[in-house]
Amino acid sequence: MTSHDISRRTAVTAAATVTAAALLPLSAASAEGSGASSGPAFLHGVASGDPLPDGILLWTRVTPTPDAVPGSGRGGAVEVGWQVAEDADFARVVAHGTATATAAADHTVKADVRGLRPATGYFFRFTVARGNDAVHSPTGRTRTAPAHDAATAGLRFGVVSCANWESGWFSAYRHLAARRDLDAVFHLGDYIYEYKSGEYPALKYGVRKHSPEHEIITLADYRTRHGTYKTDPDLQAVHHAHPFVAIWDDHEFANDSWSGGAENHTPGVEGDWADRMAAAKQAYFEWMPVRPSIEGTTYRRLRFGKLADLHLMDLRSFRSQQVKAGNGSVDDPDRTITGRAQLDWLKEGLSASDTTWRLVGNSVMISPFAFGALPAHILEPLTKLLGLPAGGIAAETDDWDGYTHDRRELLGHLSDHAIRNTVFLTGDIHMAWANDVPLEAATYPHSPSVAAEFVVTSVTADNLDDTLHVPQHTVSLAAVAAVRAANRHAKWIDMDAHGYGVLDVTAERAQMDYYALSDKKDPKATASWARSYRTLSGSQRVERVNAPVK
Repeated sequence: MTSHDISRRTAVTAAATVTAAALLPLSAASAEGSGASSGPAFLHGVASGDPLPDGILLWTRVTPTPDAVPGSGRGGAVEVGWQVAEDADFARVVAHGTATATAAADHTVKADVRGLRPATGYFFRFTVARGNDAVHSPTGRTRTAPAHDAATAGLRFGVVSCANWESGWFSAYRHLAARRDLDAVFHLGDYIYEYKSGEYPALKYGVRKHSPEHEIITLADYRTRHGTYKTDPDLQAVHHAHPFVAIWDDHEFANDSWSGGAENHTPGVEGDWADRMAAAKQAYFEWMPVRPSIEGTTYRRLRFGKLADLHLMDLRSFRSQQVKAGNGSVDDPDRTITGRAQLDWLKEGLSASDTTWRLVGNSVMISPFAFGALPAHILEPLTKLLGLPAGGIAAETDDWDGYTHDRRELLGHLSDHAIRNTVFLTGDIHMAWANDVPLEAATYPHSPSVAAEFVVTSVTADNLDDTLHVPQHTVSLAAVAAVRAANRHAKWIDMDAHGYGVLDVTAERAQMDYYALSDKKDPKATASWARSYRTLSGSQRVERVNAPVK
């Protein structure tokens, strides 16, 4: 290994001595102090994403003048240069180019860089002219994917979901940013939340206010909300440190969204749903380091050598409207969560895969979720948290439970074609789960498991203890016991913790290490290892492990 390579397994302390100065997060306040008042400036950091063996997508946003804030439509065009280098001092630049930041794209800029080496760490930055001087963005680190046919020994990914600005501080991102052993960070949805300030959670329980303070509906609203999130120093830090691979869930649009509407959208009051969804998607692709793919959605496929491919889902753009739990329509073959084209695409991709592992970026839980007997004081807030009716509950119908025909077809495809080593990586539910994915839940464990599922908890969005306003792991213990008794495929559930996961993949196993924050309302929260589960190659089942991967 040459001195300028960034090793995937480099120790944190060693890496920090080389890159700390280049990777310090740039908050809005520090950027303004460095001359943003005269513009142009990089107030929202930099990011990279969707790594390929020969390329990476780079992102930034330029504030050309102080009044050209996100969503304002103000500010003229600005020419932006970008550089990719082998070293933090940019003495060995390997790729460079220019792009133009305009109000039409909210002054966001993307550069889809190609011609890079596989499985290699790089530094990148953006530059704009200010008079006779050059203004540089913060420096970011990124990494390309292994070559298509590389016999990759191991991969390691951060895994996160559900980061509500008002609910807490983004300490989980800070802890992932400090690691130097990640190939990428997977964000499984709910990167932003659409609610008005004080609606979720109630104002007295929040740590800060959204901007804009009203519920976001228009293109300007969604741009402003994305811009607000990207002033967070911990969010900037994780983007500066690692490439992202992201999909959306409902809150990038509105709560419990489907192809024709959402629970949190009132036609005639909040306008046309198609217009709102189009605005949300436009802002998302402007502000996220994501390549739009088929039909302008987030479903797409990435490959990491011969070890793993990643099938990324869009479970909002094509789905049928949710029905109430206990409604037999959940089994209707005409209802879909994926849409026909996407389900066929996924099935074909899983069948054609020649990698050891098939990872599926899946925004809502695919494993069945039935409630056991719970006392009313637990059942009522739990169902409220999950958006379910208080009585007659048999399924979480915003998940795959509400679209059982699609699930049976997909799981039957895995079984019928003997497709092994499929791992669903899931967010959304604000809880941590480790699940076998049974072909027939009613007869499990006598019927086979056809995949494994690792569900990560929220970064900050409210869990059961937050909803009840009780200490962690007190009241929820009874709920966990009842849910596990009714769901024998669920090997572990944590309804209270906030944090992140680290997925480590080798030819022998895929292991998820779950990390929990000490307090989401403490901006200096610590993180500690909570549990680990793995699925061994060929097993299609999860098992507990007594230590995280080092």
